Amino acid sequence: MGPDTAPAARGRTTIADGVVAKIAGMAAREVPGIHALGGGIARTMGAVRDMVPGGGTSVTRGVKVEVGERQSAIDLSLVVEYGYAITDVAAEVRENVIAAVERMTGLEVVEVNIAVNDVHLPDEGEDEDTEGRVQ
Repeated sequence: MGPDTAPAARGRTTIADGVVAKIAGMAAREVPGIHALGGGIARTMGAVRDMVPGGGTSVTRGVKVEVGERQSAIDLSLVVEYGYAITDVAAEVRENVIAAVERMTGLEVVEVNIAVNDVHLPDEGEDEDTEGRVQ
């Protein structure tokens, strides 16, 4: 390895699972028709965590990833808005997530598995009641 070696070959870059999960979570949320990410229990626990000062909302809720040296696999749990074609929303989420992760990390996304856990109805309001019954 000398001065003629390309800078890209002079070291190693590793990307943490959490980085890929954040990118995938943000990319999934950008798609019209997505109400939330996460299953029922994950959303309930997330709502409790969101109420704690400094807890903040988790971009990675409903996102599970496996990251290797050159590839990644992503699992997403989604809640889709009523009226949207679920298969179309899932296809658009898959495309957006793959494009964002591959562009930002250089990792090949080998699969994006999507589980639609719920449909959010217009009259349901928010899934998690942020105010308790007792004040």
